[in-house]
Amino acid sequence: MGMEKEGESTCEPATPVLRISQLDALELDSALEQLLWTQLCHCFQNLRPGLLTPLEPELKALLQLLLWRFTLYPGSATVGQSLLSLRYRNISTSPNLRKSLSHRQKLALLLLTVGPRWLQERSHSLRRCLGLTSGAPLSDGFQKALRNSLAALSGLARLASLVNFLAFLRTGYHPVLAERMVGAQAVFSEPSVTRDVTYQYVNRELLWHGFAEFLIFLLPLINTSKVKASIYSFVLGGDPSGVGGARDKEGAWRECALCGEWPTMPHALGCPHVFCYYCIKSQSIANNCVRCPKCGTEARRLEPAKIETLLRH
Repeated sequence: MGMEKEGESTCEPATPVLRISQLDALELDSALEQLLWTQLCHCFQNLRPGLLTPLEPELKALLQLLLWRFTLYPGSATVGQSLLSLRYRNISTSPNLRKSLSHRQKLALLLLTVGPRWLQERSHSLRRCLGLTSGAPLSDGFQKALRNSLAALSGLARLASLVNFLAFLRTGYHPVLAERMVGAQAVFSEPSVTRDVTYQYVNRELLWHGFAEFLIFLLPLINTSKVKASIYSFVLGGDPSGVGGARDKEGAWRECALCGEWPTMPHALGCPHVFCYYCIKSQSIANNCVRCPKCGTEARRLEPAKIETLLRH
């Protein structure tokens, strides 16, 4: 994360940041806060259950303060923005200058980010202390007016956030209302470099993409078991000893020639090998001409395997 001096500015035109990049930066910041909170909870998991619950809003605000102190305050960029090569710039003075945020703007951004979250999580406790909870009897008109004012203020804040987000979708600037209020705008931390993509590169990528789609369409149509059996039969001449090595014939019935497991409902094709009924049946449904993948013997008749018959082969 680059350190910037107060008041540093350049006259280079800023390349607009994609909307999805700004939203991704917010999601990364939220994920980091959640990760830190989870790690903090794990530190107290062996203590009394519910120990952190009464102080949860304050502890979360403290974590956000620490993140602000070591990320946004020294470098004008959050963790999510740093991962995406973004940072904040000050547009309150001159929109065309890449000037970093002032200390006052950074502090205001902290208060407008942490403060509303803390108030939202503590709103029920605060209303209960003031006797403004819903259903509670109100002693005078002042408490009633105060409760209505707080409800209207909360609704107004949500409406302002919605309008700001709609404006962000329209213009591509300030996804958070606090950024618009303090005059902070996300820009690239380094001037963007134009990438020159040649015609040969694009043509090669299109050709490879078309070839990959053709393979994805073709591979499911190939009967790999039949191809494997044909290769074994051609290379090894149909000799089962060439495939099984030094394994004796007495052990051939102990595993399925297709799946390699102990055969379930063993069946045979007329060769010394056995198959699970469901393995060989699925092969016969997919292919009319079934061959043994071990020796290449073509299936004559599928019948339950008998050890005496297998040992005679």
